[in-house]
Amino acid sequence: MKLPYKKGTMNMELTYTPQGDYLLPDLTLSKVAMRIGKYGMMRKTFLKTERKGMYAHLMLTEQLNHHLTDIDRTAREQIEQTMQELLRLNPAPDKASDPLAWMEHMNHLKLQAEELILTELIYH
Repeated sequence: MKLPYKKGTMNMELTYTPQGDYLLPDLTLSKVAMRIGKYGMMRKTFLKTERKGMYAHLMLTEQLNHHLTDIDRTAREQIEQTMQELLRLNPAPDKASDPLAWMEHMNHLKLQAEELILTELIYH
């Protein structure tokens, strides 16, 4: 069964499938292959649990995957820039002479950079 739907100046025809006493709209989301990384998945989890309205809106307007890939890309870029700045301000020990101290220093800087990104970008 087709019923006309008007919203603003856009006309759409929705099809419905009878399910018992109800007519349910035939809705499908388009499948777009996008790679969502660590930070995009963290953002998705945050939206699903803390910003349910925004999550539903992004999902229904088919902008969720685009939003998540943008967040992931931006987070990785900002972490890289922040790491470079932190490394400039706090130089690492010599990697060749003390690899464990170098690794510990670099991990600490990455944790600092990630903490900034998580509060400013992911959990905002």
